[in-house]
Amino acid sequence: MSLFPRRSSGLARLAPALALAAGLLGLAGGAAAQPAKPLVKVRYEEVIRSVLYVPMYVALNQGYFKDAGLDVGMKTSQGTDKGMAALLSGSADIVLIGPEASIYVANSESPTKPKIFAGLTATDGFLLMSRKPVTGKFDWNQLRGKSVMAFRPGSNPDVFLEAALRKHGLDPKKDLKLVNNIGPAARTGAWLAGQNDYAIFLEPEAGTLEKDGNGHVLASIGSEVGPVDYTVFTTTDAFMQKNPDVLQAWTNAVARAQKYVQSAPAADLAKQIAEYFPGMSQPELAKAIERYRGYKLWKTSPLVEKAAVEQLQDMLAASGVLESAKRVKYEQVVVTDFAAKAK
Repeated sequence: MSLFPRRSSGLARLAPALALAAGLLGLAGGAAAQPAKPLVKVRYEEVIRSVLYVPMYVALNQGYFKDAGLDVGMKTSQGTDKGMAALLSGSADIVLIGPEASIYVANSESPTKPKIFAGLTATDGFLLMSRKPVTGKFDWNQLRGKSVMAFRPGSNPDVFLEAALRKHGLDPKKDLKLVNNIGPAARTGAWLAGQNDYAIFLEPEAGTLEKDGNGHVLASIGSEVGPVDYTVFTTTDAFMQKNPDVLQAWTNAVARAQKYVQSAPAADLAKQIAEYFPGMSQPELAKAIERYRGYKLWKTSPLVEKAAVEQLQDMLAASGVLESAKRVKYEQVVVTDFAAKAK
């Protein structure tokens, strides 16, 4: 009699703890039994492969999209026109392209309308390069009478270059020859073959040409033009209506990467994006990143501002590729909801 009560009392004292432990085990078991939520597949196309898009590659490499519940498949379009075609044809869900394409399509008869929902780059990343070294300070008047390899007429690289030329008193149509008929993939080969006196290149091509003695960087086009959104994440109105959660998750991942890239050492960023540039060493990538960081080419927020869209349309009109009567309202092409809620 004397032992039983004592045992009973001990079990009684232990009962709450045992029950709590059993409950926790039950909860743990229940959580383990819950199937993981499948990632949502997103078909993504970038306009071109460039160090200019470092925040995007960091987001992919560091798993920011997976953390947001997205499984991103990436292709390279080789041009904003091709990226927009992929979007409108339904072979891509989200594209990274120039915002000028959305303005053009807004004025077209296409039943599908693109919507810009986040921005990645603050301005143009192209660098003006010369074939021969320039003695002393570069003067834009040195371009008079020369041939400059640009891009397709009406494309952002061409429009931004023309804006920079006009800023320095040059008429792009009269004072020099802009060469617009060489495709993105063929430009470096054309330059190495001796075509044209000057050209614009992105990193890492610019750094590689400079390292090999095949070109000399003279100026940043983006620094000349100022902050005007250059490449933006774009989808269709139909995808946006059906998949707002996907677009919010995407924008959150981009905002996270933009915040990280602001202060991360260039060497760390080079390591994280190396898989996307197999022909480049990490020190070469770090040098390109440092150059772009100095020009402040990366946005610190995914929000595309109204002033930037208005300035872009001014530039399109000045280049003669947008009639004044066909300017579009900011709200027609940009949706700010996702950038405003990005976290």
